[in-house]
Amino acid sequence: MEKILHSVKKLLPKKVFEFFQPAYHYVLAILGGLIYSFPSKHIKVVAVTGTKGKSSVVELVNAILEEARFKTAVLGTIRFKVGKESRPNLYKMTTPGRFFVQKFLRQAVNKGCDYAVIEMTSEAARQFRHKFIDFDALIFTNLSPEHIESHGSYEKYVAAKVSIGQALETSAKKDKVLVVNADDKEAPKFLALKIPTIIPYSLKRAEPYELRSGNISFTFDGKIINPKLEGVFNIYNSLVAAGFAKSQGIATDTIKRGLENMKPIPGRVEHISLKNPSGISNKQNFSVIVDYAHTPDSLRAVYEAFKPKSGSRNKLVCVLGNTGGGRDTWKRPGMGKIADEYCDKIILTNEDPYDENPRAIVDAMALGMKKHKPEIIMDRREAVAAALRAAAEMSTLKSAVASSDTLNPASPSAGEAGSGAGNQNTVVLITGKGTDPYIMEENGKKTPWSDKRVAEEELKKL
Repeated sequence: MEKILHSVKKLLPKKVFEFFQPAYHYVLAILGGLIYSFPSKHIKVVAVTGTKGKSSVVELVNAILEEARFKTAVLGTIRFKVGKESRPNLYKMTTPGRFFVQKFLRQAVNKGCDYAVIEMTSEAARQFRHKFIDFDALIFTNLSPEHIESHGSYEKYVAAKVSIGQALETSAKKDKVLVVNADDKEAPKFLALKIPTIIPYSLKRAEPYELRSGNISFTFDGKIINPKLEGVFNIYNSLVAAGFAKSQGIATDTIKRGLENMKPIPGRVEHISLKNPSGISNKQNFSVIVDYAHTPDSLRAVYEAFKPKSGSRNKLVCVLGNTGGGRDTWKRPGMGKIADEYCDKIILTNEDPYDENPRAIVDAMALGMKKHKPEIIMDRREAVAAALRAAAEMSTLKSAVASSDTLNPASPSAGEAGSGAGNQNTVVLITGKGTDPYIMEENGKKTPWSDKRVAEEELKKL
């Protein structure tokens, strides 16, 4: 049926289709529900929305639910999971088409899953992919400008996100729950929704909290929780996930174990290193991080998490492009400005140009840079390789200087080298792609890609 409708779509002139587009998507949504017999009625469905942190929160919620012995299904940017079966999302689309979502929920019901956790985007809401799903809960992370060209304005982008909350309002489910990051400027729009249970969380409720190298520490319900995550943004992500779990009657000790024992999230502040058989990092005296950060706010957040401490000789080597040619052009100089503020060495490279000239994209980013002259390497693999070589050279130089200071304790920087070099190192931050499986190029060309795999391969060559 969906193929027939797509064929009709191709036959219509573009302007005619755009006029009927809302009705087209709505018809697909209701047909998907009918064909798969509205499966959301028979499973608890949790939606996660926001600009940043959605994928991480989905995985955090899943980890807690599994720790509590619930059987789960997950649909999001990173993967599709039903019970114990999991596969990567290779669609370059967070929330696929209406039939896909309904089929996924039907599979989850048939497999006896207790919960389905779905990452829900504004594009999905704009195309009615959240319709005819009876939600039990919604988790709101934050909002900042994104997809402006697609939606027409920031206000319409916000409205699309809020419409997911409105779908929760009208859901036929009982005991509905809304968990909100109350520190976000758009939180009032979600807090105004008529949901029986609304749980606001702010960073203040996590006090005392601490940001460490390799993990965070925060307080929840009187317990100190130490997830193996980094950055203040992951305290927010952990808080809303824990808040949802608490609303489901899950004990605080179980929440703590779920968060502390969860595996690293692919493509989200993911540490890349080469291990020898004993599990020890081999010949690598610097850190490599792959992260999905592709908006100004998310880029700043990840840079802030890894910026060198005051007095340290540590450096940030940053590889970045601009996800999505032909869209969100406004953010390019701004992202360049943020890199200019935090990074010691900047390499601009290709990301997902689609039908736009990739060099024009990085040139626009370079306009935001005043302190640094970026190195432009359009081949993304070579850009990653160059960043790793630069980090290796910086780390070798740093070690030599630290050794010299140790031999000469009177050196003014001896204490500085000891405190900085001992606790941190040079960090390579490769941002923008995360787990994205392709580089999207002109005329629909998709080049298979993995930042993680390429980083591992180039590390082996050092």
